[in-house]
Amino acid sequence: MARPEPETEEQFEREFRRAGLPLLTENYSASEDIFNRAVPLLGLVLILEVLGPLNKSWTTLGNVASVVTAILLMLVALGVINRMRGRPFFSLPRKVGRPELAAFVIVPALLPGIISGHWGIASLTALFNLGLLFLILGVVGFGLISIVRWALARLLGELSRSLGLLVKAVPLLMIFSLILFLTPELWQVFSQLPDASLLLLVGLFMLLGSAFLIARIPHEVAALEQEAGSGGPPLKPRQRFNVGLVLFVSQSLQVLLVALAVAVFFVIFGLLTIGADTVTSWTTHPADVWFEFQLAGREAAMTRELLRVATAIASFTGLYFAISMLTDDLYRKEFLSRITDEMEATFVRRVEYLKLIGKGDAS
Repeated sequence: MARPEPETEEQFEREFRRAGLPLLTENYSASEDIFNRAVPLLGLVLILEVLGPLNKSWTTLGNVASVVTAILLMLVALGVINRMRGRPFFSLPRKVGRPELAAFVIVPALLPGIISGHWGIASLTALFNLGLLFLILGVVGFGLISIVRWALARLLGELSRSLGLLVKAVPLLMIFSLILFLTPELWQVFSQLPDASLLLLVGLFMLLGSAFLIARIPHEVAALEQEAGSGGPPLKPRQRFNVGLVLFVSQSLQVLLVALAVAVFFVIFGLLTIGADTVTSWTTHPADVWFEFQLAGREAAMTRELLRVATAIASFTGLYFAISMLTDDLYRKEFLSRITDEMEATFVRRVEYLKLIGKGDAS
């Protein structure tokens, strides 16, 4: 059942958020649109940090006194902010602005220092709270949750499309990977590689793949705005960033799904073809068998070595696929045409929305 057409400003802005484009809202405010909605999370963090100075070596009375002191400090800070804003000392803030955010970073950090003298913990608390605010700004402010929800809703379609593109783009890579998978030297390298080194290698492939995807984002955003802008005013820089984030997450999802599919394929292929004895002979040390079972009339062994080799090949395939997405014009045209079709409706809504709020001729 199709959703009803938006008619009010709130309905238009709700649709923008569902599409992962909350910054299409003209009167977007960090206080009202981001941190106000994050108040429950910030409140939970404050409660935990108020209880932070508790010490099991203290008496019950000492711990109660520390909690009361922490609460009093928080109330005093809130009262000072209220007076700065011209409100009664004891009143609840109606919005979360810069003074409230500064207090969220500074005041809880002072508690372990003032109460128990742990200024190192105080510094870490301030850094954690500051990092949390930046995380909220990125996740909520740029609609990352909505983008991920939008992407997950298209998970199966993206998987089938990605695998189809992989078959078209990198068939020789798959053949090469199959041959490489059956090479003893590969198993020797990755079976002896420390876990931290393997994670760093996978992280390096992910970082390089992300860099290749990001390289074309500005050009794609400009092309998308030109093709699907529906005659509306140019996007603002923050709105272009939001559109670029949608493109980046969409493409990253495709790369991730391809890498996961390749990893699953090589795990199954390894279970069907490579037993624990073979792994032992290839790696020159006993295979680290997690469990064994009967599969297709033979004893299949799930080994630590198999998972490590499959992970390495999958991460390399993901990097190769990301590069193919950057260099293959046919793929980019197919991918962007689908994104253009989906975003065109949102840009049409933006034109209607701007007319509704009296900014239809904005530039």
